[in-house]
Amino acid sequence: MKNNKQIGVWMDHSRAQVMPLTGNTISTIQIDSSFDHEKKITALTKSEHIMHNKENHEQAGYYDKISKALEGYHEILLFGPTDAKNELGNIIKNDQRFAESLIDIKSSDKLSENEMQLFTKKHFQII
Repeated sequence: MKNNKQIGVWMDHSRAQVMPLTGNTISTIQIDSSFDHEKKITALTKSEHIMHNKENHEQAGYYDKISKALEGYHEILLFGPTDAKNELGNIIKNDQRFAESLIDIKSSDKLSENEMQLFTKKHFQII
């Protein structure tokens, strides 16, 4: 078993499954973006410009929530089917709180919770 604190995050633009590893066990914590379809429709009725501003603001808050969950981890795996993993990766690579962290970014399909956990364990060679 490695002494480094390891965590995997499967994510898209609306939901993140944060999976910290403790020994051989892994748990899942879900973080949701607050910019949902209903807010998008409401903002679009006002104007497209307002909708994009609202979406950017909400997305920044979503990435900040995930970043806070990653603090203190030495090895971070970001994976998922969209560019959200790359966007968050760019943010945390430029964040001093993660200067000592190893950050890997991988592509994956939409996965079940068990598949996400297996993907994370395989990446960190726990199994």
